[in-house]
Amino acid sequence: MSERSARPHIQVRAATAADIPALFSVRTSVRENHLDLARLAERGVTPASVAAMLDDTDAHVVVTEDGDAVVGFSMADGRTGTVTALFVDPTVEGRGYGRALLRAAEDWLFAAGWKTIRLQTGEEAYTRAHRFYRAAGWTMAGVADHGDVWYEKQRAV
Repeated sequence: MSERSARPHIQVRAATAADIPALFSVRTSVRENHLDLARLAERGVTPASVAAMLDDTDAHVVVTEDGDAVVGFSMADGRTGTVTALFVDPTVEGRGYGRALLRAAEDWLFAAGWKTIRLQTGEEAYTRAHRFYRAAGWTMAGVADHGDVWYEKQRAV
């Protein structure tokens, strides 16, 4: 499955159960908003919970690859209109993978009927994430849990 991406050469595909170890490898490799496996598990993010998401028709989990290696992923929840995860391996930052993954999640949520979609990120306004989301048309909407903030984006009319 290929979806529209920010750059034509970047392909986004549906994640499979075989990708789960790579998703955790990418998630625990990031420099900003870093969580180790124990802290992820405290938040309910485990291989079993990710496997359940892959089988859930109200969830959208996609990956992008550099060669044969998964270098990023995004997750979206169709029940809440939320991008629940977007992470890219730090060794390939700045190459368009994050933009492609974010666009895939946005497109899927808007196609599901959401007029306003949301995502949560760390509150530190100086991070790359904040610049990235603002550049993609998202606006900060308020305080979230875990010391994070909410961003929102409206569907274009």
